Amino acid sequence: MSRQSRRTFMLQASAVAASPIILSSVTRAMSKTSNRKLGFAICGLGELAEGQIAPALQKTEHCWLAGIITDNPGKAQAWQAKYGVPEKNVYSYDSMDKMAGNSDIDVVYIVTPNALHLGHTLKAAAAGKHVLCEKPLEISADRCQQMIDACKAAKRKLAVAYRCQFDANNLECIRLARSKEFGELRLIEASACVPKTEANQWRLKRALSGGGALMDLGIYALQAARYIAGEEPILVSAIETKTNPVKYSEVEEAVVWQMKFPSGVLAYCSTSFESVQIARYRAIAERGWFELEPAFDFSGIHGRRSDGKEIALPSGDQFAAEMDDFARCILNDEPSKVSGEEGLRDVKIVTAIYESMKTGNAVALS
Repeated sequence: MSRQSRRTFMLQASAVAASPIILSSVTRAMSKTSNRKLGFAICGLGELAEGQIAPALQKTEHCWLAGIITDNPGKAQAWQAKYGVPEKNVYSYDSMDKMAGNSDIDVVYIVTPNALHLGHTLKAAAAGKHVLCEKPLEISADRCQQMIDACKAAKRKLAVAYRCQFDANNLECIRLARSKEFGELRLIEASACVPKTEANQWRLKRALSGGGALMDLGIYALQAARYIAGEEPILVSAIETKTNPVKYSEVEEAVVWQMKFPSGVLAYCSTSFESVQIARYRAIAERGWFELEPAFDFSGIHGRRSDGKEIALPSGDQFAAEMDDFARCILNDEPSKVSGEEGLRDVKIVTAIYESMKTGNAVALS
């Protein structure tokens, strides 16, 4: 061995000896995430699953489409033909318990109506599967807590599909807020609206949706206000309106609400099922502002800053990113930043907003 080789060897050996814990943990993490892909079974084969989630699975690094769960035989056959899902990995909602013996499936991605999330999560957890659930987590805080408890009891992870938290431009706005590049944050404005929601769908039936525009769209604005503020609201007040009381006899059509945060930051948020389409937020600080519009779309998210700079970072498939992140959390046994507890926080705030709508009073949050 040459003198230079011996010197290099000694330096490398010293470095390893100085940080064995760091190196071993990194090595284990790299080994785990690089050698195995987790099998996902999609529960509910509706428009979102077909148009976004299944295609996104084909782009993931740590996941693959292993199974499907549906009560529609026609859809099951079409998906099998398109994605090569074997018959043994096809389940109905009533036969989910049989997944317990299927080692192909590691994760169940729940994409069913809101009020069905609890039942499907309980079945998935009982079968020993991790759960990724579309937002909102459920229609009440109690039902959310049952989901969290069931997954903990089964020693399985639960996460909510808050895809915007994996978008580069939303993450850049979070960075701008935390770094205080424009000074202390003062106000947040956020809106999520769509035009002319179709009647006779499950979103307008309270028993399935738990609510209307707030549950379906407003939760994006609520999430944005929370992750930009970086803290939890302590007070909410809200008011609703209905231009079509017959169509929206069971759920709210449009809501405006305000939130106060411990630091003094105020958020003004709105959502509607009957307005021009809009998905945006603006954060106003001491010395400037930054915004995204669109902020919550599946693609094309971008924005700008008060100093004239654009916020237009390259961003891949949000669904693929959220699934890969959840897979890494499972493989490395790490907590998810969009855990069941995160979903529970949103539902508690939504519940307070509904209470304020009903009573006309501001509602304090503990």
